[in-house]
Amino acid sequence: MVHIVEAMPTFTREEIEHLGDLARIALTDEETARLQGELNVIAESINKVQEVAGDDVPPTANPVPLEAYLRPDEAVTPLTQEEALAGAPRSEAGMFVAPRILGEE
Repeated sequence: MVHIVEAMPTFTREEIEHLGDLARIALTDEETARLQGELNVIAESINKVQEVAGDDVPPTANPVPLEAYLRPDEAVTPLTQEEALAGAPRSEAGMFVAPRILGEE
């Protein structure tokens, strides 16, 4: 198994400020300190997961298997133009007529 990140380093104050500059976000001293702590907790969590994720653990994007519940793809005859327009409040020349929402140009 290939680890994407071997060991996450501790984020320095300068790195947090640099990230803020890259994102064009002005960070106060309190925000920088808070983000530094939060990012370091995230990095430590990644390290813990990587310690226990051995070669026998398959990679996964979601811990709960997800299934797409779709109806079977079966060919059917589509509506005719007349059937599609039957419930329209107004139609003209085989098309739906919608009210104008923009003024005269």
